[in-house]
Amino acid sequence: MRLVILDNYDLASEWAAKYICNRIIQFKPGQDRYFTLGLPTGSTPLGCYKKLIEYHKNGDLSFKYVKTFNMDEYVGLPRNHPESYHSYMWNNFFKHIDIDPNNAHILDGNAADLQAECDAFEKKIKEAGGIDLFVGEGIGPDGHIAFNEPGSSLVSRTRLKTLAMDTILANAKYFDGDLSKVPTMALTVGVGTVMDAREVMILITGAHKAFALYKAIEEGVNHMWTVSAFQQHPRTIFVCDEDATLELRVKTVKYFKGLMHVHNKLVDPLYSMKEGD
Repeated sequence: MRLVILDNYDLASEWAAKYICNRIIQFKPGQDRYFTLGLPTGSTPLGCYKKLIEYHKNGDLSFKYVKTFNMDEYVGLPRNHPESYHSYMWNNFFKHIDIDPNNAHILDGNAADLQAECDAFEKKIKEAGGIDLFVGEGIGPDGHIAFNEPGSSLVSRTRLKTLAMDTILANAKYFDGDLSKVPTMALTVGVGTVMDAREVMILITGAHKAFALYKAIEEGVNHMWTVSAFQQHPRTIFVCDEDATLELRVKTVKYFKGLMHVHNKLVDPLYSMKEGD
């Protein structure tokens, strides 16, 4: 497991974007070889998405041969609602890049049969050859990944989940602070779904996530802190800012900071799809 510690949110977002960019380019995607990316929503990945858009607009990165699978979607929220994750992804990322809409997969929280929708999503991931890199956020202060709330099975698959009150309270800011407007259920990939990815990168920023990072890194695997499951993944990178390390031991922070010269080789140089680069 790698823990990459940057000074602030902007630098953490840029490091994550550079890593995604390099992984896609090194993969050499093409018509018969798509790179498959798992994607999060929420406030944390916005900086990363802005950087990826910038690389695309500069001609350094193309998503033409990339397939994406999003982590989750609210149940019962109209697809065109400004706070649906469909809206979030299109407004903040997809409409600014060259991805084929048919290759951008987001769960349908309004499907007539929600379990069938979840099963079909798992099948699509399998048909795509599995996920090459799953970018995780949705790490609540209670250490959940996607909507795998505390107590979720660590081998869970895509399914319907009832949201914890902590999650509803955290999401109220997106619904004018009105708890009655916040959806109480969601479709989410399971912890096992993300664990099946060949590589996982988890973004954790801000002091309010510090205890969750401590639980994820320094304590044991525990279904009450579902993000801790990724200690057991062979290729996990946690990318965080200084504020998120406030609950970690000084020794832990010092150890991982001592490895930054190794970690930075993953993003420097930044590759480009421009001819000759």
